[in-house]
Amino acid sequence: MSFTRRRLIAASAAAIAVPQVSRAQAWPAKQIRMIAPYPPGGGIDTVTRAFSELVSARLGQPIVVDNQPGAGATIGAAALARSAADGYTLMVGSMVDYSIAPYFHSNLTFDMARDFVPILEIANGTIAVLVTPSLPAKNVQELIALAKSKPGELSYASSGVGGLIHLNYEMLKQMTGAEMTHVPYRGTAFFQADLYEGRVQVSIDNVLAHLPHIASGKVRCLAVATKARSPLLPDVPTMAEAGVPGFESATNYTLFAPKALPVDIVARLNQVGNEAVSDTGFRERMLKLGIVTAGGSQADVQAKLPAEMKRWADVIVKGNIKPS
Repeated sequence: MSFTRRRLIAASAAAIAVPQVSRAQAWPAKQIRMIAPYPPGGGIDTVTRAFSELVSARLGQPIVVDNQPGAGATIGAAALARSAADGYTLMVGSMVDYSIAPYFHSNLTFDMARDFVPILEIANGTIAVLVTPSLPAKNVQELIALAKSKPGELSYASSGVGGLIHLNYEMLKQMTGAEMTHVPYRGTAFFQADLYEGRVQVSIDNVLAHLPHIASGKVRCLAVATKARSPLLPDVPTMAEAGVPGFESATNYTLFAPKALPVDIVARLNQVGNEAVSDTGFRERMLKLGIVTAGGSQADVQAKLPAEMKRWADVIVKGNIKPS
């Protein structure tokens, strides 16, 4: 091969490579869609919009929130799984929702571990053990002892069979033997009055709706289900401190993308996502909503995913919990 021909081949290869490099460097070059798999106004929607605003400013492209609610957040997740892995469709969803979904939704078209890449754990809502003030139990161990001494006499409120509040109770029962009667409602707002007035005695729920009533004494908070004490309730012990090590639960807010998203885009999203989560205004705004920001590396959130899947699968299978 002549020297001139070799130069022509090399020049042609360089010409082909340049646009590819330019495309990779150009991301994001257009508007990004952020799926929120719940209706406007709820926790996921609020976190998604506040987070997206900060990430958009750092990426220099608009992020449009696309609410796709329904079927326990599986409609929005299915839309993410169908999307191109190009960085222009993302989702803020819950690891817990998609750990539970296979057991309560038939014919799912996606699998969290197979179809999604978790990029960043944005935040977690605080779960707490709540009891009616008239209950004589002043701590978790007294509650467990009371429930075991009167199996099924205490009642436990949840937002419905297979929801996180129900599974929190099932996990406690499996870990301690505290047997209570499950009373499912349509949501927290529907059982608050009954809990505060003693018609049901216990719930293990997100504290957000209960915070003002904890402060006023309408409901008693025995423990939080976080690893460390919550800044929302610094005087309340963790479940580990209360004598139930390993009992951990939280409502979860995680940034997901389709599985095959290029690693450089994953890294960039994790970087700007951490910057957003570290923003003082964002952290303070979330805390007022009962949400504690998280952050961390992509490896951190990736490692947490199988642990969450196993946690809730074990509870559901051991409890033989079926859709109602």
